[in-house]
Amino acid sequence: MAMPYWQDMMRTYLKILSISLFLLLTVLPLYGQSNGEEQRIAPPDIHELMSVRERFVYNVRYSFFNLGEIEVELMPDTLWNGRPVQRMRTIMRSGSGVPFVRNRNVHYQNFFTYTPEAMYSHRFWRSDLHDDEPERSEIIFDREAGLVLFFERGEPRDTLELVEPASGGDVIFFYSRMFAGTEQAYRLPVFIDDELGMVSAVSSPETELRSYDAFSEPIETYESEGVADIDGPFGFTGRFRSWFATDERRIPVEAHVRVLFGNVRITLKSYEIIDERSNDPISTTSTSRKP
Repeated sequence: MAMPYWQDMMRTYLKILSISLFLLLTVLPLYGQSNGEEQRIAPPDIHELMSVRERFVYNVRYSFFNLGEIEVELMPDTLWNGRPVQRMRTIMRSGSGVPFVRNRNVHYQNFFTYTPEAMYSHRFWRSDLHDDEPERSEIIFDREAGLVLFFERGEPRDTLELVEPASGGDVIFFYSRMFAGTEQAYRLPVFIDDELGMVSAVSSPETELRSYDAFSEPIETYESEGVADIDGPFGFTGRFRSWFATDERRIPVEAHVRVLFGNVRITLKSYEIIDERSNDPISTTSTSRKP
């Protein structure tokens, strides 16, 4: 059966991994002021990004259609082959109001580790919960053999040579934040759907005010433009744009993915910091989030 339009678009977005490009912290000032001059805040390093558990919810729209929402969360640390790893989860849900599209609930999860310079995936998998198919597809990054192994429904599907720093792609949600507003370009290898692609982007130091459902007033943002050399459906051009808050965590707030007839637009709906002890939110920026 052909994949519904919105779900195919979501997978295209995941390929270039600016998915993971949205969030914001209102308890921190976007700019400090000193003698009337703007004081730019340095972007976070990877240790700062990994020090806080965050949960983001984004609206996904194409033209006048609300396609659904994306939820991104850094989960509690876990073990992989006896070693501690970080765990990231991305959930994509279709909207019940989309014509001819049934409800879908797709989970992507990533076990990864990091150094000050890079992030490394170890296991990346997808579960189609709407079809009761946990771990529908899986990617294993075998660094001892120097290979990336692809599986579908538990069966081997393909093997590629590993290119470092190899990732399943969604870690760009964190990685890109370290470059927002700096004019320093980055390039990241991404393994997805039996292929290797390169995602590259560069940010502008200029700022602009933009409005989001998560905030009562417009916020200052940095814009980034990038290219992913992975083929996509529906005339996907490989080009994308994303915006980050100018605060000290460079919270991702918006992304546009170009397709043949326009853009898929992803915007921040809510943001929470999670209490490690109780697993409950301890702060939020949203007044519009629905259960």
